[in-house]
Amino acid sequence: MTLSSRIRKGAAAAGVIAALFALSACSGTSTTEPAAEGDGLQTLTPGKLTIATGEPAYYPWVIDNAPESGEGFEAAVALAVAEELGYAPEDVEWVRTTFDSAVAPGPKDFDLNLQQFTISEERKNAVDFSSPYYTTTQAIITTEGSSVAGAASIADFADAKVGVAAASTSYSVAKDALGKDPEVFNSNEDTVLALKSGQIDALVTDLPTAFYLTGVELEDGKIIGQFDSTEGGDEFGIVLPKDSALTAPVTAAVDALRDNGKLGELETEWLETSVDVPTLK
Repeated sequence: MTLSSRIRKGAAAAGVIAALFALSACSGTSTTEPAAEGDGLQTLTPGKLTIATGEPAYYPWVIDNAPESGEGFEAAVALAVAEELGYAPEDVEWVRTTFDSAVAPGPKDFDLNLQQFTISEERKNAVDFSSPYYTTTQAIITTEGSSVAGAASIADFADAKVGVAAASTSYSVAKDALGKDPEVFNSNEDTVLALKSGQIDALVTDLPTAFYLTGVELEDGKIIGQFDSTEGGDEFGIVLPKDSALTAPVTAAVDALRDNGKLGELETEWLETSVDVPTLK
């Protein structure tokens, strides 16, 4: 199961990013003719930058469903990109879209959209992407009653049974990090069932899925930490309308934020510190 399908499944089960299928036969263009601004950027509304997120948008990507606050990883990234482009927070207009309509062919009512969109060649047929602002890591999760619930380092898993889904990046990351072969199950669902039944002590999955599993699937779920590797991770990019004039400047803004360390700071603040997901050593 791909990362995007897991996220959409999480939306249906728990309201985590509503995903309604809204495909259009139109080509990917803006709903209004872009207006040239004094700074050379073309946006839907003169002097404004229209940014979309989900309805509702959830923690830790957006805090309290209020992206305008700049709190939450993607809300903070969006406003940082806006600043790089020359827009103050009060010049950003927020709109809401479903996940699938944002990456489907057709008109868009936004300049940019952030909803944990994995960059893929198939989606590039319908929309543009910026360079990646986040690459997923692998995390290890358990339940409060597990023997490793208090684990604080990789060494604490020496005697633990750790499970992963078959044919997943999690297998190689877990094997390399833990120094032993993990238990392999047919799917994420089977791995979760094994954890619930006590067949394994913990499981390894990508961090966005870990947020969903511990928040929805596991009543007493707990993210112990994430591994210090992005090998094989999915890359999240900002979605723009197909052939948008903003694709190049937005990509340049994301690259600048990566190079100056701002993206790393926001990742630490919102995906590690605020949700207590330390990097395991």
